[in-house]
Amino acid sequence: MHVFSETDRLVLRAFTEDDVEHLFALDNDPEVMRFINGGKPTSRETIRARTLPRLLRVYPCSGTRGYWAAEQKTTGVFLGWFEFRPLDEHDAAVVELGYRLNRAAQGNGYATEGSRALIDNGFTGFGVERITANTMAVNTASRRVMEKAGLSFLRSFSSDWPEAIEGSEHGEVEYELTRMDWERRR
Repeated sequence: MHVFSETDRLVLRAFTEDDVEHLFALDNDPEVMRFINGGKPTSRETIRARTLPRLLRVYPCSGTRGYWAAEQKTTGVFLGWFEFRPLDEHDAAVVELGYRLNRAAQGNGYATEGSRALIDNGFTGFGVERITANTMAVNTASRRVMEKAGLSFLRSFSSDWPEAIEGSEHGEVEYELTRMDWERRR
C-alpha cells in the first residue's frame, strides 16, 4: 500500500483494484451523492470501467496520482477519497481540491483535516501556485470545509448540468487559495 500522506487521524493512500467495493458503497449512498448526481446509484461496472481508472491515473507533471483513498488511521476503515489533481496534466501550478466521504465520516472534521494536509503537501512539495475547489452553491457543508481549509470564495457561476438536480438552479461556487495567501497565513 502506497501511503501518500498521514494526519493525526487519516491515512491518504493510493487506490488499488481492491477498492471497487468501497467505491461502490460510497457512490451508492444517495445522501453522499446528493450534490453530485442527485443521489442516483452507480453500477459496479461503471465503478470498474470509469471511476477506478480515473482514480488510478498518474499525472505526468507531478509524477503522482490525483486521487487518494482516505482511511481512518487507527482502524483502517475506508472513509472516502480526496482529489488533488492538476487541472492541466502537464503543469502542476493549479490543482483542484475535492473530497467525497461516506456518511459516517461526515461532520467529524475529516474533510478539513485531509484537505489541509493536501494543501500543505501541494505548496511545499509539488510546486503548486493555486488551489481551486468547486461545489453547488447550496452545498453549505462543503463550502464550510473549503473555508476551514483556508480557501476563500472567488465567484459564483452557472454550468449546464446534463440533468438538473435539486439545488442546481442556484448555480455553483468556486473557492481558491494561492501560495502567497497560504504563506501569509502560516
